[in-house]
Amino acid sequence: MAEILIPDRPVGIVGYGAYIPRYRLPAREIARLWRGTQDAEVLPIDQKSVPGPDEDTITMAIEAAENALSRAAVSPEKIRAVWIGSESHPYAVKPSGTIVAQALGITPNVSTADFEFACKAGTEAMQAGFGFVGSKMADYVLAIAMDTAQGRPGDALEYTAAAGGAAFVIGLAENSLAVLEGSFSYVTDTPDFFRRAHQLYPEHGHRFTGEPAYFHHITHAARKLMEGLNTRPRDYAAVVFHQPNTKFPLKVAKMLGFREEQVRTGLLAPFIGNTYAGASPLGLTAVLDEARPEDRILVVSFGSGAGSDAMSFRVTEAILERRERAPLTRVYIQRAKIIDYATYAKWRNKIVMH
Repeated sequence: MAEILIPDRPVGIVGYGAYIPRYRLPAREIARLWRGTQDAEVLPIDQKSVPGPDEDTITMAIEAAENALSRAAVSPEKIRAVWIGSESHPYAVKPSGTIVAQALGITPNVSTADFEFACKAGTEAMQAGFGFVGSKMADYVLAIAMDTAQGRPGDALEYTAAAGGAAFVIGLAENSLAVLEGSFSYVTDTPDFFRRAHQLYPEHGHRFTGEPAYFHHITHAARKLMEGLNTRPRDYAAVVFHQPNTKFPLKVAKMLGFREEQVRTGLLAPFIGNTYAGASPLGLTAVLDEARPEDRILVVSFGSGAGSDAMSFRVTEAILERRERAPLTRVYIQRAKIIDYATYAKWRNKIVMH
């Protein structure tokens, strides 16, 4: 059996922060336009978050990172790497990491990189951060998961493709509010979802989406990690899965033996949609907002193409004081401002002028 990933020295999350745009597009508004119905029972979510006209992955990453740095109480000069996972970087060539690092006062003595692996780009950046600190190459790393997802007008993806994400200051276990127990990744070449260069919107692999992609990779990554740690579903206070909709996370939880109440705290899809690279990391921030010392948390991401990263954390006493240093995730969820489809289409450049 493949061994799980454990750093040479104990590491964990020193600070975390979330960001979700205030604007929301109700799923019934999309259905009204494209389906001629507003039946809530057939819609995948209630509403999705939409970035404002002056927001993108970089601006949102900066606010989430500021929240994470506030909780960590770490000077920006001590951050030795800024890694951003996203599938909606504003520039095709210019990196997002340099702008974020500069805005936060972290440059110039820092490594920056932009990660891309569909919806698991964020946990990919986190894993790299744990490895960087765990190998003694740095004491602190900033890992960010952020997206402003797009869906073709009228396509099923348009109902859920949302915006938002999270940031994590990664450091030594002795300073952490959640210590990493171990990690495991499971990857295959499964063409469930893709977008070629110069295409505006991604395409579905349709029959590959569920069983051979999402469910296969998440269950294998989660089981391999729990086998390596000798843990069982009952050992975890909460579990966070990737959230393309409301049904998939609950179904995969049942397949793995988790109870529905273990999933609910981190299930944000009904309120904000699928934030892609930010989905499972953002769910983790919601769980940390309510976690107690000694709680175990399991996080399993999924990225199309396809792969999953599984990570197990144990919460420390530090959570009690640090989480109050920055806005809780539910604050961003509750400040919702509803917009109509025309406004959404204008802001997301879906209206082309000739």
